[in-house]
Amino acid sequence: MLLIGTIFLVYPVVVNFRYNKKVEHIQEQYFENIEAQTLLTDLYNLLHLYNIELYENKQSKLVDPFSYSQPNLDLSEYGIKDNCIGFIQIDKIDITLPIYLGANKDNMSKGAVHLTETSFPIGGENTNSVIAAHRGSVYNMFRNIHKLEIGDYIIIKNFKETLKYEVCEIKIIDPWDVHELLIQNNRDLVTLISCHPFPQNSQRYVVYCERVI
Repeated sequence: MLLIGTIFLVYPVVVNFRYNKKVEHIQEQYFENIEAQTLLTDLYNLLHLYNIELYENKQSKLVDPFSYSQPNLDLSEYGIKDNCIGFIQIDKIDITLPIYLGANKDNMSKGAVHLTETSFPIGGENTNSVIAAHRGSVYNMFRNIHKLEIGDYIIIKNFKETLKYEVCEIKIIDPWDVHELLIQNNRDLVTLISCHPFPQNSQRYVVYCERVI
């Protein structure tokens, strides 16, 4: 019994240590690869135009949670592997996660995901990039999202620049409350979302963060 108890306690620590090392390797390779690409300015301009169109069309295609799942862009055409648009770093809860386009099951097993039909995470006025991750996975991911407080910071590192956001509001919503994830006029937001309460998924825990740098 003592051995079983020890394994039960140690297993998550070992698994998360290995996952964190894997993310470090992914991030290192990602930025090494980025330096060799020549089409990133074109990609940035495309994402910027998409974000403008998204705002002007009032996110008309964001009708239910299923709208989030399938990416509408293939980053491999611009030399970026695995549709990874960047990384999210939250020092308060000691995580760094890759951000994959499309909130589908496969992507969510690997890290954080960008919800399709929300702004791409490149910043700018009239944007709200919604990023989700598991809370009940064996990996920590967003497990401790509830520890974030107003005034805490998150960092987004995309293929072009590093953006800093400050937690400004926290809510608990129902899964179908897509209106809570919409772009807000004249604001540059990143919204974090995960299941609630832990380890169930009947609601969603939402953390709104506003750009400071």
